[in-house]
Amino acid sequence: MPRDPKRICPVELAGHLDSRFRRWLHDPRKILAPYLAPGMRALDIGCGPGFFTLDMAYLVGKTGHVWAADIQPGMLDTLKSKIKGTELEDRIDLKLIEDGRFGGLDSFDFALAFYMVHEVPDQPAFFKEIHSVLNSGGLALIVEPPLHVSRQDFQATIRTAQEAGLIQADRPKMILSKAVLLKKG
Repeated sequence: MPRDPKRICPVELAGHLDSRFRRWLHDPRKILAPYLAPGMRALDIGCGPGFFTLDMAYLVGKTGHVWAADIQPGMLDTLKSKIKGTELEDRIDLKLIEDGRFGGLDSFDFALAFYMVHEVPDQPAFFKEIHSVLNSGGLALIVEPPLHVSRQDFQATIRTAQEAGLIQADRPKMILSKAVLLKKG
């Protein structure tokens, strides 16, 4: 199924995805600290300009690694310019998703999909991909915006994830968000 480009945040609006207001509203370290630790391998799916990626890299430390994946080269270019010449450059790999698949990268302890699952045209395939790349016991945090995603649609997303073999581990509370923590059994 082809992507509807109107459903995807364009690169030109990347600044809105990486603002002080958003950092206050969705503090990456506060959100991610319960799930990430030094030495872990993490995947930021739909990373955009790297709002969460940078903090993920700090949380996994020098012995960990983060893969930032996006379908838009411009978003990855923005992130690349942020990390160029910093200590994070060796800790973050960028992955352009061209075929809707992010598998084949590696295996991960943690995956994040923040405010992007509603943009995915084939959610069953998406969650099968997540299942395929997570280590046994690995976690995936899925967070969706309340204005774009109804309660009913979010429940359907959770069911789709469960059908792909992921288990609902928690329903973390987040400001202006619907969130679920999934676990690979």
